[in-house]
Amino acid sequence: MNLDQPQVVLITGASSGIGLACALHLQQRGYTVFGANRHPRENAPFATLGMDVTDEQSVQDGIAAIVSQTGRLDVVVNCAGFSSVGAVEDHSLTEAREQLETNFFGRLCVCRTALPLMRQQRSGHIVNIGSIGGMVGLPFQGVYSAAEFAMTGLTEALRFETRSFGVHVTLIRAGDANTENTIHRHHARAAQQDSVYATHFRTTLNIMEQDERDGIKPDKIARLVEKIITSKSPRGVYTIGPIFEVFAAYARPFVPARFFEWCVRKYYRLG
Repeated sequence: MNLDQPQVVLITGASSGIGLACALHLQQRGYTVFGANRHPRENAPFATLGMDVTDEQSVQDGIAAIVSQTGRLDVVVNCAGFSSVGAVEDHSLTEAREQLETNFFGRLCVCRTALPLMRQQRSGHIVNIGSIGGMVGLPFQGVYSAAEFAMTGLTEALRFETRSFGVHVTLIRAGDANTENTIHRHHARAAQQDSVYATHFRTTLNIMEQDERDGIKPDKIARLVEKIITSKSPRGVYTIGPIFEVFAAYARPFVPARFFEWCVRKYYRLG
């Protein structure tokens, strides 16, 4: 590898939100960025490619295209994902599977496809953008939290397995960010009908959306990504978000379970 050449970075979910912020920031910082999405962003200042993370062949073709142009892949930033809301009971199994197909299996597919190349290079860094929802089972985001808990465990295991090959794996647990997530959120179909959970769901959803409006700017997460991939000894996990969310997530193991549950119910006005 020619160390004088800029590092090659693949960012999934790069058409909006955190993924777009990462792509723009790293491009400005001199990295060779490939932004991947099902529907690539037009007129982007970085290279784009079509990639559906739920389609293994699509992922393989996308990474092969990058390697054919650059000869390597140094960094993967796994941002592709969405949030499905509604009571667990109101999610059909199809809806639950769709959530996990993207947020867990899709990211897993990207990791599995990139790793052989990184092992061969004896270098590389995978940064999985996760969520504080992978630390706390959030009400009316249970299916989303399940996918994020799974991603937390997967990332930790990968870090143990790949370090001897010179490959770093890092998880960013992000709190609420002011992105288009509020607009693009998926609602369980049953939650839009006469659900027995309707009253509490609407109250909780209003709080979620306000928290997102008050959330951190995605640029802050992009700067953290750069800090991680330039570190000589990056940590396995970084947590970022509004201060009260980060504090609550870290405080959980140290407070009585009943008290923590009471705080969550009180915050979301669940009675």
